[in-house]
Amino acid sequence: NCSLWVFAGSRKMEFKGSSWHESCFVCQYCRQPLGTKPLITKDNENYCVPCFEKQFAHHCYSCKKVITSGGVTYHDQPWHKECFVCAGCKTQLSGQRFISKDEYPYCVDCFSKLYAKKCAACKKPITALGGAKFISFEERQWHGECFNCAKCSVSLVGQGFLTQQDDVLCHECGSA
Repeated sequence: NCSLWVFAGSRKMEFKGSSWHESCFVCQYCRQPLGTKPLITKDNENYCVPCFEKQFAHHCYSCKKVITSGGVTYHDQPWHKECFVCAGCKTQLSGQRFISKDEYPYCVDCFSKLYAKKCAACKKPITALGGAKFISFEERQWHGECFNCAKCSVSLVGQGFLTQQDDVLCHECGSA
């Protein structure tokens, strides 16, 4: 591909229907002869595999190795699927629901255990996944379905309520 003729009987390389002088068939980056080594073509330029990986391949943010197929993007960084794991339990998160906290991904269980507020009634974690509604009053939170009168169990969502120590009460029970 140097514009000089490849004469019959001279050493030549054939690649994709073209003939090359053996000394001209080189990696576009390191200029080393490609010979019969594995190569990758990009934009009609030929590269040895190590140079192609250095120049163009994505490297996993976690393990720094080349991502050859697939992968996950998190915070604009490429990751191998198997390297993208929960910061708590190390479970693989690819294709799973996860929650970010302080730049780290967590599975729903770990996030709930470590960071989620607890419902004042049932004591289970409150997560906002799936658009779950919760009620917050002063320093306490409740799942929507748990925000009930402590005496008669009527739902207090969207209703006025009274407090008595740690209990929330409907107007009827609070006035009695």
